[in-house]
Amino acid sequence: MDNELKDLCKWAINTAQKAGSQECKVILVKSRKVTIRYREQKPEVIKEANTQTLALEVFMNGKYSVQSTPDIRETSLEDFIQKAIRNTSYLEEDPFRSLPDPELYGQIPEIDLQKTDPVYPDFSADQRHELVREVENTCIEQGGDKLISIDSSISDQYANILTMTSNGFEGEDEGTQFSIETNMSVQGEGDRKPQGFSKFTTRMLDDLPSAGMISDYTLKNTLSQIGAKKIKTEKMPVIIENKNSRNVLSGFLEAMTGQNLQQKSSFLLDKKDKKVGSDLFTLYDEPLLPKGLGSRRFDGDGFPCKKRIMIGEGVLKDYYINWYYSRKLECSPTTEGPTNLIIPPGERSVEEIIKDLGRGILITGFIGGNSNPTTGDFSLGVFGQLFDQGQIVQPVSEMNIADNHLEFWNKLVEAANDPWPYHSRRLPSLVFSDILVAGT
Repeated sequence: MDNELKDLCKWAINTAQKAGSQECKVILVKSRKVTIRYREQKPEVIKEANTQTLALEVFMNGKYSVQSTPDIRETSLEDFIQKAIRNTSYLEEDPFRSLPDPELYGQIPEIDLQKTDPVYPDFSADQRHELVREVENTCIEQGGDKLISIDSSISDQYANILTMTSNGFEGEDEGTQFSIETNMSVQGEGDRKPQGFSKFTTRMLDDLPSAGMISDYTLKNTLSQIGAKKIKTEKMPVIIENKNSRNVLSGFLEAMTGQNLQQKSSFLLDKKDKKVGSDLFTLYDEPLLPKGLGSRRFDGDGFPCKKRIMIGEGVLKDYYINWYYSRKLECSPTTEGPTNLIIPPGERSVEEIIKDLGRGILITGFIGGNSNPTTGDFSLGVFGQLFDQGQIVQPVSEMNIADNHLEFWNKLVEAANDPWPYHSRRLPSLVFSDILVAGT
């Protein structure tokens, strides 16, 4: 962020304090996002958005508000700030709202997280079109007569964020992201048309997979659904594929937040330093991972980030508690939320694991579902592949798994060697024993 914009943020803080705000925070975001989508080998969507937004958090006489504007001219901002102060004065008091104790800001880690691709400014429209056309054409060539429809898109974005507070914090963050998505449908049995989807996101353009890999991956997952059907309800081992592991973990994470703990709507309340899963359930939060999609040097409160063991060998070690909820809970803050989540991978591939499991299901996708953070009960619709004696037997769909997180994670028996690198949840495929899979 250039010095002119930094001076503007300082001016906004001073203006807000003169107008009556005891404390305040300013967050200035500059971003650019480009999206190109092709359908039937023709561009369907070409969209570019350049935004610049200033958000102002006001702390005044125990009252709090956050308001934003895209107009950052000083003449407009002065009126915006005055209105923000007036609007805040009408709110109810909340004695727990304040900026953090400045002593907690600490030293922001001096580390290059490699979040910004230096080639981004030179990434041209022609290159974008070429990439998405190559992905779509490869899928069409490999899909053959089975392919009914396909659309592919590429999106890239750059964001630069400057945060300043009236009590001394200043931090800046920037980063790029590149994503390729592919949706396809194929001719199945009868009138059925199985649909497949894939998405790959990276910080660096060169880290995106090749068009051939994207096509192979999407086609394999789509074609593998042909002939899918329900089977009888059965208790069996299940393997949750790496890119889908986060779906079931998200319900567990929800119960780790300060908000749910404070509102006593968490099944993990009073579970710190207690067993909540099997010895194989270890979860790291790693914010300083180079090129990580969730990487950051400081959190939303301005606290320096560091690696945390959230769950160690099945024992709950920490919660996600920001400054606000730490005051309500009368405890020390940790950090506001997850960054890059890592479950240590194992040594075997999914194919090797299947050979030792007898009869079970490889879950390759979820359809709907819910998770209750208060009780830990969850239910998820699933589809995937039934295997038996080391061999894939048939595709299955319209199945359901239902369990309780405190019981489910105790059934974790192995992690595969395939962490998914295209998401901030870098999780491997996970193997669970004795899961009730409901069908007919």
